[in-house]
Amino acid sequence: MSRSLVILIVVLVLLIAGLFLLAGRSTEQQPVQIEKAVALENLAN
Repeated sequence: MSRSLVILIVVLVLLIAGLFLLAGRSTEQQPVQIEKAVALENLAN
């Protein structure tokens, strides 16, 4: 095998492993309720 082919295969394996690592991470966050003051003229519409 040529050196460039081996480097290409190693880069592809690392890329695929990184994708699986990122896909397996749990990044869900709990929703946060935000209360905001609303002007009365906005409620008339």
